[in-house]
Amino acid sequence: MSEKKYPPTPTLTSRQKQYLKGLAHPQNAVVLIGKEELSPGVIESIRNELLHHELIKVKIGSNCGLEKNSAAETIAVQTQSALVQLIGKTIVLYRANPKREKEKRIVLPKAR
Repeated sequence: MSEKKYPPTPTLTSRQKQYLKGLAHPQNAVVLIGKEELSPGVIESIRNELLHHELIKVKIGSNCGLEKNSAAETIAVQTQSALVQLIGKTIVLYRANPKREKEKRIVLPKAR
């Protein structure tokens, strides 16, 4: 069985991660993973939310049988996003969208 190849996930510096954590703190989860676990539909909805928001929270529900660390890594790879934080069962993901209006884009601090 051949494994799907995904582009590498973007890497963030610790300074950029801290900045994104601050932005994500007041947000609510926009995607909830339940019994269907990581179905193609769930991955597609995460991709759509990343397009609209760039920075999102994904919550792993209590009725989901996924292990949170491996689920977070899998989601980041399949959505070509950066895993910013995993706190409890909440995953914070970031993916820049260059097609988004300039005023609405998240501007990351420069890497030193």
